[in-house]
Amino acid sequence: MALLKNVDFSGANAKTGFAAKIVKTAFLGLSLVFLGSPSQAQTLASLPPAGHSIASMGSAKPIQGWVEFCRQYPSECAVNTAEPATIELTPQIWKTITSVNQSVNTKIKPVTDMEHWGVVDKWSFPDDGKGDCEDYQLLKRRTLAQHGLPRRAMRMTVVIDELGEGHAVLVLKTNKGDYVLDNKRNAVLPWDRTGYVYVKQESQQAAAWVSLGGVTSPTSTANR
Repeated sequence: MALLKNVDFSGANAKTGFAAKIVKTAFLGLSLVFLGSPSQAQTLASLPPAGHSIASMGSAKPIQGWVEFCRQYPSECAVNTAEPATIELTPQIWKTITSVNQSVNTKIKPVTDMEHWGVVDKWSFPDDGKGDCEDYQLLKRRTLAQHGLPRRAMRMTVVIDELGEGHAVLVLKTNKGDYVLDNKRNAVLPWDRTGYVYVKQESQQAAAWVSLGGVTSPTSTANR
């Protein structure tokens, strides 16, 4: 014990500490390579998985309710080709999209156009707190446009739903694919995970509509 007390271990301790620092630094470096930085991981986790876009297949005739809506709100139907054709998704923009979808779904009371206006199909803003499918989506688009999202990248779309009925949704065209805002669910889903048959959609090039390949085209979207 006396001999051990006189032995100088300082050099060995210094070498051991230096080696430990090297190992720790190397481990952290590998962690960043394989896992990414905390901020990068959070960014990736905050966005939906990448999908793809709906392919258009020529021109299509718009629903009469849309034609009448455009007479009343021409600016809602105009297409500004100087705007971006897609939305660049960030965690904050994705949060805004999902929040607006859920907020509008929650605050609007679902009623048919026949109950509301006494007609089969009328496209309008649900400013009185009541509306059917297309009214929900028009309000969502107006709200998202007010948040700075390009209107050209948000297209009103006619589908056949799970009941075989005409239905309207809002399709957001993004750099990660096309996503659907719907009053039937709060989740914002990729277009090919909704179970709908996609019939037609507003064009991004002009105030017109394009076909999405759905064989049957409804004459209205009188669906809550």
